Amino acid sequence: MAADPSPEKFKELMLSDEPTFEDVMACVFGVQAHEVRTYESLLDTPESTVEELAAELDRDRSNVNRSLSTLREKGLASRRRRLLDGGGHVYQYSATPREEAADLMHQTLDEWAAYVHDRIDEFGE
Repeated sequence: MAADPSPEKFKELMLSDEPTFEDVMACVFGVQAHEVRTYESLLDTPESTVEELAAELDRDRSNVNRSLSTLREKGLASRRRRLLDGGGHVYQYSATPREEAADLMHQTLDEWAAYVHDRIDEFGE
């Protein structure tokens, strides 16, 4: 599921006066800016293929594929297989709705905070 928040990104987030949803997402899930852009593009164009996203984002298909794999691992995107009329198939990707992503961020951050609190408590032992 989601990774622990990135310490570097967490520090940047804490120092920011007005972090954006995207800043928080990058911090909590430990994803890169290009992965956040891929997520946002999926929000705007659900059921996109890798080829469509690559054109939209002006990125190489292999890089878009890696971004999609990361987003799927974090629970931020889903994939469905669509059969083509002429044979074969194509995968279409959609973003996890923003509200669900926010819930997942809360859950991930709460789990991480509990872990940090446990480490703090161990200092007294």
